[in-house]
Amino acid sequence: MRKSILLVSTALFALSAPAVAQDTSAEETITEDTPILITATRRSEALSDVPIAVSAVTGETLANSGASDIRQLNQLSPSLLVSSTSSEAQGGGARIRGIGTVGDNPGLESSVATFIDGVYRNRAGVGLSELGAIDRIEVLRGPQGTLFGRNASAGLIHVITAKPKTGEFSGTVEATAGNYDARRLVAGVNLPVGESVAARLDGVYSKRDGFLRDVISGRKINNRDRWMLRGQVLLEPSSNLSLRLIADYAKRNEECCGAAFLPSRNVTTSTPGVAGGALTFSPNSIVGLERALGAVITDDPKQRVTSLTAGVGYAGDVKDWGISGELNYELGAATLTSITAYRKWDYIRGQDADFSNLDILKRLDNGGSRQGFKTFTQELRLQGEAANDKLDWLIGGFFANEKLLWQDNLQYGSQFGRYATCQIAGALGALSPASSACLSAAGRAGLNSGLSSLGPFGAPFVAALDRVDTITGGAINDRYNQTSRNWAVFTHNSYDVTSQLNLTLGLRYTNERKTLNGTITGNPIGAGVCGANIASLAGIRDNTGLPGSLRGLASSIIGLSCVINPITNASVSNVKKEDELTGTAVVSFKPVEDLLTYASYSRGYKAGGFNLDRAALNPAAPNANALRFDPETVRAYEIGAKYNGRGIDLNIAAFYQQFTGFQLNTFNGVNFIVTNLDSCTTSLAGANTDNSNATGVCGSKTSSGISSKGVELEAFLRPGRNLAVNLGLTYADTKYDKDLVGTGGTALPAALFQLPGARLSNSSQIVSTASVSWTPDLGSSGLSGLLYADTRMQSDLNTGSDLDSEKVQDGVAIFNARIGIRGAKQRWAIEAFAQNLFNTNYSQIAFDAPLQGGNTAQTVARGFRDAFGNPIAAANQLFGAFLAEPRTYGVTLRFKF
Repeated sequence: MRKSILLVSTALFALSAPAVAQDTSAEETITEDTPILITATRRSEALSDVPIAVSAVTGETLANSGASDIRQLNQLSPSLLVSSTSSEAQGGGARIRGIGTVGDNPGLESSVATFIDGVYRNRAGVGLSELGAIDRIEVLRGPQGTLFGRNASAGLIHVITAKPKTGEFSGTVEATAGNYDARRLVAGVNLPVGESVAARLDGVYSKRDGFLRDVISGRKINNRDRWMLRGQVLLEPSSNLSLRLIADYAKRNEECCGAAFLPSRNVTTSTPGVAGGALTFSPNSIVGLERALGAVITDDPKQRVTSLTAGVGYAGDVKDWGISGELNYELGAATLTSITAYRKWDYIRGQDADFSNLDILKRLDNGGSRQGFKTFTQELRLQGEAANDKLDWLIGGFFANEKLLWQDNLQYGSQFGRYATCQIAGALGALSPASSACLSAAGRAGLNSGLSSLGPFGAPFVAALDRVDTITGGAINDRYNQTSRNWAVFTHNSYDVTSQLNLTLGLRYTNERKTLNGTITGNPIGAGVCGANIASLAGIRDNTGLPGSLRGLASSIIGLSCVINPITNASVSNVKKEDELTGTAVVSFKPVEDLLTYASYSRGYKAGGFNLDRAALNPAAPNANALRFDPETVRAYEIGAKYNGRGIDLNIAAFYQQFTGFQLNTFNGVNFIVTNLDSCTTSLAGANTDNSNATGVCGSKTSSGISSKGVELEAFLRPGRNLAVNLGLTYADTKYDKDLVGTGGTALPAALFQLPGARLSNSSQIVSTASVSWTPDLGSSGLSGLLYADTRMQSDLNTGSDLDSEKVQDGVAIFNARIGIRGAKQRWAIEAFAQNLFNTNYSQIAFDAPLQGGNTAQTVARGFRDAFGNPIAAANQLFGAFLAEPRTYGVTLRFKF
């Protein structure tokens, strides 16, 4: 599949003409004399004159593509990938050039920052909402730490909404109906209030059925039920003063996100005891066990079904509102810009955390699992020109205060104990799912009397299993309050050395302070079982003189007893301070008027913080130091060229980026593991690939552990009247270093043993995009047509942050299409559309189903082999997947007045 995707990508790109790449999509009314203006450098400049890699997608193109949130940018920007995981509201992730933040741990901020109308949004998932009327979206690739601050180490997405216009009364109404009972209404009106004041009101209502069916209750989940209102006022009391005020409110009440199981299998050897025995696949033992306990498992994701525990689901209630004001005042020699904003975001969720109808793990939607942000930001910029207009200077300051609340109530379900003991009873050959502790009567008697292979250790095992069988509780109320205060001063200056040569220099100083206060409350029954089993079985687990199988069983029982960190009552607090310098230097040269070439260096920074997960704490002595992780920095080098010609705009950029202290967030089946990744400057001789927490410590200096290098090519072609073609291709080689270590040169965490030398998760080596828009005139009455299609084709990628082979997603090609007819001056339009036209099934993210087996790579790496080196322990892990959307289609009516 991968080869075919690459061949098609190359063929499509070859159609674009000799060189390639323009950084924009344009409205269909665009002419070759109409420049695309962007604000990527905090100045209004023509896109073709900006010496950085930036894509600008206009509102018209977004409408043609059917975009309602930033995920649809995937079809239009090949270097960008936006996906959602266990929670669309909380767990959205954006990646640029293969780099991004993994998972939905609120303690980590995104490597790809999201701004809307100049205001920073706390996490990428906050941007996965209805956007309303859009002027354009700019995607800046590479670190943007000078003008946009921390947490843009990979790049940023800047959404610029449609603003009010003075002296014009106008409006739009758009209604859409489609399959899955989809209904969407979008409306906007622009109101002039005198000659110097205008107002605008935009609203969106969207509702549809879910894409995933619960086979237990029959209801549909992963649905959509949301609305948004945004009001604006623009005041222009004089020619040198303008003030734009914005207030918005958004509400979501949806059930997202359920998952489907991937095909299940066991991995064994076909000829045990024979050298070279091949791997074979057999029915998964975990599947059989779960079905014996009443689970309904349909391990065929194409059926788009799941099974939920009665009374538990994925309820998500989101409230998001904010106000902002942007002031621009021309002082004569300089212009003052002020952007002030306050935002509040609140999310209450529920989660069937084992993703099956067995009641194993859950988060209750009673307000005990909650995330919220209160954020105030203030930015001031002063910019002007000097030295006979050769110097374009800018200085500024920024302040932000963010208050984060995170509550969690991950708990054992009513069937956890029985499910856990059944796994051990099966290993002992005494499985009886209906019996206490899952032990058959004969098996229990034999173990207690010492007649089994465990001998005198049988009775302690039975007592431990009986304790696990009764386990309840978990995290009753873990509450973290984090305050993040940061301020920065910055400057960004462009100097025309000659009429053809320009030098840009920028520098930013950032001061960051995070304060954490947490209270952790758990159920004493769960803690008691964990403590009792550690006390009774630790001697067996740690005694190297005993058989490995015996020690392994003891470890398994202890592990199942302590799945949720058994802290019952603790308080933690900590303060983390950081100071960072970031900056950029760019040299650009115009050998001729239509060609811009440039070379740049930039340094970016992403703030450190706290892992808001009790799993990282020592239950005997909880200390917030264990939650800390360090900042992430990046050095980026880029060379590029932009050609702005007649009927064709082209851009090419080659980049090389090195990340130090890369923040990786990995889900281990129950909890999040957060570490900073670097490389050891001396060889570790493979010690970091042995699945051990002890080996692979770096005894020398460390350096950057992740690099990303490649080439980006884009083209915007106007081959004929009313015809626009956009083509893009990104090659990104984004990899971990071979000698990978954890924070401060510590050994790589065991769960990450597959990372050294491998490609990062969710990073395709080759991605191509293409879109074609044709709006022919239909006679002399002013009617026109619309024919639009776009595609994204990407090569293979691994969707799991631990890079298990089962999580590989083959290369895919996604096509969208739209056809319509429009009235004179586009006063009305009727359009038919299809998203994911060929109904391609693929996974956004695959993950280890919590507590449900061990996978192939772990089995091999942990040394479960026969005398001839063949794997002898079956890998029986179940994997879940958050599926991409299926084919959707419908009809849209548009009206303008």
